[in-house]
Amino acid sequence: MAKVSGNTHTQSQMNHHANQSNPNNSAHTAAANNHANQCNPNNAAHHNTHK
Repeated sequence: MAKVSGNTHTQSQMNHHANQSNPNNSAHTAAANNHANQCNPNNAAHHNTHK
């Protein structure tokens, strides 16, 4: 897992990174759903990533 440094990132960026790693957070669910959609050839998001 990648680490985010306070020397190179704002507090907002660090919070966003932590939220994406927390399975109880909606940002985590959104990121997982987006990844699944991009891997699914029956989803429009899949076609948008393979242009």
